[in-house]
Amino acid sequence: MSDTVAGPLAAESIAGAAYIVAALLFILSLAGLSKHEKARAGVIYGIAGMMIALAATVWLTLQGAWGTDHGLTGLTLLVAAVLVGGAIGLWRARVVEMTGMPELIALLHSFVGLAAVLVGWNGHLESPKLSADLMAVHHAEVFIGVFIGAVTFSGSIVAFLKLSARMKSSPLMLPGKNAINLGALATFIALTVWYVNDSQFWLLVVVTLLALGLGWHLVASIGGGDMPVVVSMLNSYSGWAAAAAGFLLNNDLLIITGALVGSSGAYLSYIMCKAMNRSFISVIAGGFGIPALNKADADDGEHREITAQETAEMLTNASSVVITPGYGMAVAQAQYPVAELAHQLRERGVDVKFGIHPVAGRLPGHMNVLLAEAKVPYDIVLEMDEINDDLDGTSVVLVIGANDTVNPAAAEDPSSPIAGMPVLRVWEADNVVVFKRSMAAGYAGVQNPLFYRDNSQMLFGDAKQRVEDILRAF
Repeated sequence: MSDTVAGPLAAESIAGAAYIVAALLFILSLAGLSKHEKARAGVIYGIAGMMIALAATVWLTLQGAWGTDHGLTGLTLLVAAVLVGGAIGLWRARVVEMTGMPELIALLHSFVGLAAVLVGWNGHLESPKLSADLMAVHHAEVFIGVFIGAVTFSGSIVAFLKLSARMKSSPLMLPGKNAINLGALATFIALTVWYVNDSQFWLLVVVTLLALGLGWHLVASIGGGDMPVVVSMLNSYSGWAAAAAGFLLNNDLLIITGALVGSSGAYLSYIMCKAMNRSFISVIAGGFGIPALNKADADDGEHREITAQETAEMLTNASSVVITPGYGMAVAQAQYPVAELAHQLRERGVDVKFGIHPVAGRLPGHMNVLLAEAKVPYDIVLEMDEINDDLDGTSVVLVIGANDTVNPAAAEDPSSPIAGMPVLRVWEADNVVVFKRSMAAGYAGVQNPLFYRDNSQMLFGDAKQRVEDILRAF
């Protein structure tokens, strides 16, 4: 074997070994992220795996670029892309607030989808010389990869617009919307068969436009209450799009990583749907987000207000306190004074726990990350199933920025849009204090009768300021 052949083969072997190591680190990263105590190690594993993967890719490109104009152009483009992308990533990481993480993640998913589309188009324009059977497989990979990537791209853009309040969170209710989705899928299947047998360029253009429209319609039709599931679902889509790109590029690491992301995202979507007592199909078909009744139309009674001083006195006399945070806590950046409040109550001998609903916030695990950031001990942060049975008999529940996840209508009103959704049964406590800016409905657009219960009182204003007022009252 000549040196000209042995060099590239050796480079590919070394890069392949590096990719295997990176894939193992990604698996360890997922395993670490499954538990609070190991989350930091999981992040480090993921970073290390990505650094090894990038280094191997750059080195492999460098080996192929040596002495060829075409290779040097590819290396130049790779270095430029890494520098530009790294600079943008560092900038966004420095300026993004925790409240902006859901929409940022949705936007990042769109990049993965767009990359899959570009890789698929490149696979069509530079079609390899293969046997007839293998060429049919290649055409299928191109077509399916473009479809998944385009759906992910447009769907993620809509999710970004909804989460950042640039678009209404209520679902788009087109007549026959389910028929539209099924028709688009049937058309895609028919076009795939056509393209595999006759790979004409215009078919790729048509399926790209079809997938962009389907992705937009899928997510636009989903109501605000389901957005945490949507983010998880798009995460899964982006993984399958990356895997499809890996098949086209013959890159084992992309295939493995894409499969890991796709499967874990799908499983997380299943867990969240189960927590909301909804099927994945019902989420795709839309749902939560039916406009709330106007206050004038609702006959829920009168709400009662409470001051920060009165809340402090109530907490001082309490034997047990449960804090249930929601997206409002993230918006107010109240996690630090809330953590201090929990610390001071525990020093006074009060039993303090946090109750976290699986879809609290607008991102899976959103509240857990905020509380961990504020140094709240992991052992007092409990999931809904762990805390619900303890709420009956709890002295005081503080609902800080949560709404839909503590709505008794889910358990008591069969006609409610969120009927059957498991919620934190905070109304079973002796006293409930709801921190809220106004009496407006939550993100799902559903009125909350908790606000008018006899044992509930409203503490209006910015959550951070009100908690700080309570701390001063202590």
